[in-house]
Amino acid sequence: MAQHRLGFWQRFAVMLVVPLMTVWTRRTWLRMEKLPQSGGVILVPNHVSHFDPLVVAHYIYRAGRWPRFLGKASLWRVPIIGPLLVRTRQVPVERGSVEAVKSLETLVAALREGGAVVIYPEGTTTRHPDLWPMRGKTGAARLALLTGAPVVPIANWGAQRVFDPRTNKLKFTRAAVTVTTGDPVDLSRWAGAEPSRAVLEEMTEKIMLDIRDLLGTIRDGEPPALYARPARRASTSEDAS
Repeated sequence: MAQHRLGFWQRFAVMLVVPLMTVWTRRTWLRMEKLPQSGGVILVPNHVSHFDPLVVAHYIYRAGRWPRFLGKASLWRVPIIGPLLVRTRQVPVERGSVEAVKSLETLVAALREGGAVVIYPEGTTTRHPDLWPMRGKTGAARLALLTGAPVVPIANWGAQRVFDPRTNKLKFTRAAVTVTTGDPVDLSRWAGAEPSRAVLEEMTEKIMLDIRDLLGTIRDGEPPALYARPARRASTSEDAS
């Protein structure tokens, strides 16, 4: 990505993150040419670790796009991190609230400006015991219907070797990580459809199956059925739509 295309704070983030990731990870990057080089695009990765946004961001940046992640608004209230997220054009969402509508409007505008928007359809790290994808939430499908932007799956594996959500253990040893991009999800059957609950859930199922199958190409084992989401805990908004 040409440096003149980035603002000061974006270049600052690159100077912080890229050297760290270069030291911390051994990278296998596959099919980067599948990631569109221009125009609005919705990128949908699987979510195996709280570390994988850095892995995925590094990959997308090296593929020539600036990633704009949708993330929990609580991160924007963390000192130092929050202001940096604002200045690097990431998008907060208060899940399950009217503020989510504002986030959607921001994402629509970003896509119409030709941005690369990153949404984790699972909404949180997977609860599958072997870290295969769960059933997704409908935000990416809704955004695709609103904008017509292509939905491109990304699969990543290895970030759990740095931080494993099953054990909450952080390791500082250098970890092997693999990231790959798939073909755009074929959502043509729903083009122009009204965003009913049934339509959004069908689209989301298709998106998640494409992500699951793509993940199967970079890790051992036959991909299982999508994991049923656990019941939402009343004490947290993490898994809310």
